[in-house]
Amino acid sequence: MLLTLSTTHTPATDLGFLLHKNPARPQQVEVSTGTAHVFYTEAGEHRCTAALLLEVDPIGLVRTARAGGDDGPLAQYVNDRPYAASSLLAVALGKAFSSARRGVSKERPDLVDVALPLEVHVPALSCRGGVEMAHRFFAPLGWRVDATAVPLDETLPEWGASRYVDLRLSGELRLADALNHLYVALPVLDDAKHYWVGADEIEKLLRAGSGWLATHPDRDLVTRRYLGHRTTLTRRAIERLAEVDDAVPETLDDATAPPLAAAGGPQTTDDGDAADRPVPLASLRHGAVLAALRSAGAQRVIDLGCGAGALLPALLAEPAFTEILGVDVSARALEVAARRLRFDRLPERQRARITLLQSGLTYTDARLRGYDAAVLMEVVEHLDLDRLPALEHAVFGAATPATVVVTTPNSEYNVRYPDLPAGTFRHRDHRFEWTREQFADWAAAVGHRYAYAVRLLGVGDDDPAVGTPTQMAVFTRGAATGVAA
Repeated sequence: MLLTLSTTHTPATDLGFLLHKNPARPQQVEVSTGTAHVFYTEAGEHRCTAALLLEVDPIGLVRTARAGGDDGPLAQYVNDRPYAASSLLAVALGKAFSSARRGVSKERPDLVDVALPLEVHVPALSCRGGVEMAHRFFAPLGWRVDATAVPLDETLPEWGASRYVDLRLSGELRLADALNHLYVALPVLDDAKHYWVGADEIEKLLRAGSGWLATHPDRDLVTRRYLGHRTTLTRRAIERLAEVDDAVPETLDDATAPPLAAAGGPQTTDDGDAADRPVPLASLRHGAVLAALRSAGAQRVIDLGCGAGALLPALLAEPAFTEILGVDVSARALEVAARRLRFDRLPERQRARITLLQSGLTYTDARLRGYDAAVLMEVVEHLDLDRLPALEHAVFGAATPATVVVTTPNSEYNVRYPDLPAGTFRHRDHRFEWTREQFADWAAAVGHRYAYAVRLLGVGDDDPAVGTPTQMAVFTRGAATGVAA
């Protein structure tokens, strides 16, 4: 099985420094199922191509314990594993390019975080779901996808396509990101792991998926396939990828369905079947924020602490919002947001409506003044409490938007999450989580100090004992001050 990676960056031979593989010297890496060979098919100033060829040992493959694979008495002897890219190639890629996947380069550290023009070719990729599935995985990550189905028999076209595709990818990405995309994609698209899938696979997935998997449109499908459809591991990984309430683990089975999940209409399953599923709280939260902005008549909107851009596509889809500004302190998060929006492919009129800006939320910034509305969606709880006054001044005192929408978890609702240990927060980066009374007191104090009226709302199922999972405050400047429920 073969994978090639090319760049037209100048000088193109810098690829050797990033991969930690000398173009002049072929290298071998031993893996449990055979030998991986790394060599360069071309190495010039204007184009360089590195190839990873996995030579599978059929006898070793039979002897290696596997969690997945084909059924049937002869499957371990007669199969496509020596020829089609799968989890076996992912293991070889992970071992051969381990430093590159971590984004480490002693010789060219300046290139580690640079998006390079890259091309990937996998001539024989086992892909359950065919060409469409390849597009579903790679297109949201910023790749241009050219996938061609391989026919079952070229002489008998009436037999149709096989499960294999000839995959070509191109785009401008960090090399580390590209390698991690491939590391996850190979077993996911094949939909089989050919070794034992244990709890340590969760950590491998989270490391490889850092910065992109949590916001991938098919996150749950990718996670389930990567973890060999093991229900418990999949649920744990999904909980780790996002806040517990942002991504209520879908009903993997009746025993693991969380109680009091936000009810919703029929959703679409990963394989296209209709089923009744709870609407994720993140979707309900987006809807509540958009409703508040519409009610305020806002046209120019700032998403403060936009992160990887979870809300930005929804804002962009609303024609009423004529100017959208996404603000975050993390340049890396803004890069992910731009890829999520497919910024370079947006029509000119759409692109003119949205801007991404790096700025700290606890410092005044004149560029944030004059907007109709600002959103702080699941942001305040990520700040230390002693930094909140600085954020309050920067937003309510300096930027002074006409409307401010703030959402934050309701800590009282945490008891409704069976997998959340008592006394812990919903996300490892949370510095605090407020009760309903604490949030109301904070909102009232801010409104009083900066002359904003406050309206308190809940988002999600309203449990009689503990309230809603998310609490929201809508601040309106210039109205009579006070708090309304």
